[in-house]
Amino acid sequence: MSESHVDRAVAARIEAARLRAAAKKRAREELAEARRRGLTQRHAQKLAHLHSPTGNVPTDRQEQVADPAEPAATLAEAMPADGKKPTQTSTDRRSQ
Repeated sequence: MSESHVDRAVAARIEAARLRAAAKKRAREELAEARRRGLTQRHAQKLAHLHSPTGNVPTDRQEQVADPAEPAATLAEAMPADGKKPTQTSTDRRSQ
């Protein structure tokens, strides 16, 4: 039996759909590869920036961290010079 024009049209549509699907797949793969390269480059730039001597990381950052070897302020250091305890304010009394 011979192939009808309907069969040819259906076969053409199927082939066109297959080609569109393959093109979309290629585009997704290319986009994914470009994204991977971009993220890798961005990560490398970030690391280079953080480790450069002119980076935005504050140099006194280590000074802000409390040294565990240093003792905290003692009660005597926290007391006023005259030795008296600070008086309570009215707001302190209300919160009790």
